[in-house]
Amino acid sequence: MSDLKPVSFFVPGEPVGKGRPRAVGRKRRDKSSGQLVGYTAHITPIKTENYEKTVAAAGAQAMQGRPVIAGPVMVEMKIVVTAAASWSKKKRAAALAGDVLPTKKPDIDNVEKALFDAMNGVVWIDDVQVVNVSKSKRFGATPGVTVRVVPLVGECS
Repeated sequence: MSDLKPVSFFVPGEPVGKGRPRAVGRKRRDKSSGQLVGYTAHITPIKTENYEKTVAAAGAQAMQGRPVIAGPVMVEMKIVVTAAASWSKKKRAAALAGDVLPTKKPDIDNVEKALFDAMNGVVWIDDVQVVNVSKSKRFGATPGVTVRVVPLVGECS
């Protein structure tokens, strides 16, 4: 039986949503004919790549050398963003108290995508194993994401 202990970790810094890949036209020389052939490459934004590396490093540290989770999992995410510096002290205090909720970017689902993609091959085999998700986004003094992955009893289909 696999290890059913939850894996918890904190990803420090302002959360980053998964950026859309950019399509870039490229040319290469065909090996057989020697002619130039055009193709499209999809480039992941640098900000997304760097954030996913940070998430993967935090996840790997939390795994403490144990093998990746092979069965179904439940994920809990608590996303914390900072209030805008331009806000008044009163509004910032209200945000920290939970009276003002963060309805600006990054989108909660795009942060989830970045986290899940970064955890592939590090915490679990693939994010298709996620069968239950609980997520929240709030203002706080220390930005970051607290992640808890709970292995569930059961088989993957």
